[in-house]
Amino acid sequence: MPPATVRVWDPLVRILHWSLVALFAFAFVTADEWDSAHETAGYVIASLVAVRIIWGLFGSRHARFSDFVRGPSTVARFLTDSVSLKAKRHLGHNPAGGAMVLALLFSIGVIAITGFMMTTDAFWGVEWVEDAHELVVYGTLGLIALHVGGVIFASFEHSENLVKSMLTGRKRALDPSDAS
Repeated sequence: MPPATVRVWDPLVRILHWSLVALFAFAFVTADEWDSAHETAGYVIASLVAVRIIWGLFGSRHARFSDFVRGPSTVARFLTDSVSLKAKRHLGHNPAGGAMVLALLFSIGVIAITGFMMTTDAFWGVEWVEDAHELVVYGTLGLIALHVGGVIFASFEHSENLVKSMLTGRKRALDPSDAS
């Protein structure tokens, strides 16, 4: 009999996640090639980030920041435990995943702000704004690589397919040896 599963990721979290993935990739490949599409993708991305922040405050249990945002010492302890393959399994985001959510929302928000700034008269052609925009884009690519690596590692460590759970919204139910 397959293990029991529980609903963790609500439809809005999953739609926002995969929409951000697709739109970030689209905006990246259209940069300097198709300005109107790139800018439109940027505005949609900014809107999705705003919705995710609101949902992080008022949404379903595992979508709320209060469910997964932890302090630096908790994140560091979790990462240390992960390296030794002793980290507790979490039903929602683990402490490192929670930190990554915040880092990605922040960096994507900065990309959107600097992108918008470049369309205004006050910052049109201002080199530091363009440089900051590009720098944060490449920094975000690094965060994305860490995120994907963390998902692969955690999937291996806890014998569960986290990508599948972000598609279906369901994860294996906790057992007594798991965390929350």
